[in-house]
Amino acid sequence: MTQQTLTLGHSPDPDDAFMFYALAKELIPTGGLRFEHILQDIQTLNERATRGELDISAVSIHAYASLGDHYVLLPSGASMGDGYGPMLVSRNAKDRESVGRCRIAVPGTMTSAFLALQLWLGKPASEIDYVVVAFDQIFEAVKSGRAEVGLIIHEGQLTYRNEGLEVCEDLGAWWKKTQDGLPLPLGGNVIHRRFIPERRKVISDLLTASIRYSLDHRPEAVKHALQYARDMGVELADKFVGMYVNHWTLDYGDAGRESIRRFLMLGHSRGLIPKKPEIEFVV
Repeated sequence: MTQQTLTLGHSPDPDDAFMFYALAKELIPTGGLRFEHILQDIQTLNERATRGELDISAVSIHAYASLGDHYVLLPSGASMGDGYGPMLVSRNAKDRESVGRCRIAVPGTMTSAFLALQLWLGKPASEIDYVVVAFDQIFEAVKSGRAEVGLIIHEGQLTYRNEGLEVCEDLGAWWKKTQDGLPLPLGGNVIHRRFIPERRKVISDLLTASIRYSLDHRPEAVKHALQYARDMGVELADKFVGMYVNHWTLDYGDAGRESIRRFLMLGHSRGLIPKKPEIEFVV
């Protein structure tokens, strides 16, 4: 059987590694499809997606607002902050007004964390003093004084205390409290529109099968993910994976779809997203 190779972009992080364990190790049948894993940080993947470069990719939900011409959202692969999410940290805890006057290190302007920051502050990017820093360098930016506040994503949400920093705000907790208990939509998987709908569905089912395999074989999948767990042992890595690979990841469901719609439409209504987002899922 002739194999077709598809490019699959995702972050070099334990949750994505866990999610795609079965595909990376060829543990499930793929019907002649092969996946070339492209590991890059989320801001780079967002930028590549604007150019339509990859067949399948993890992207920020914020970035998806400008990707509709190239990509459709897959129903699985979501990263949802269900009462937790990106955090603003500093040497000393600060209130919203104080944070708004500080220089903030952010992991990229296309990230969902950055859109959530703008919504929380009630300010557009043009009115925020920010500096873009690689997500794994944000602690250092705050400790060195390059920024007074850091907007942290990924495992930094579990390790910030080790850096001697305090939380100013958990944006996932804030969102859930102010948005009828909905989770904060952070990331999702997309597939290129070049594939016909029937093909999209086949590929979508494979990605879902990979996630389900990892959830059913958790110890082995966590062990695989550990190679991408910076400054985390097994217990902490397992906790982090559980935060972002769970029932939301298998399928957004009605609540997950509503959270995406609300997040992007709120951004649009406040002038933070220029073009009204076209939100389409593979069904």
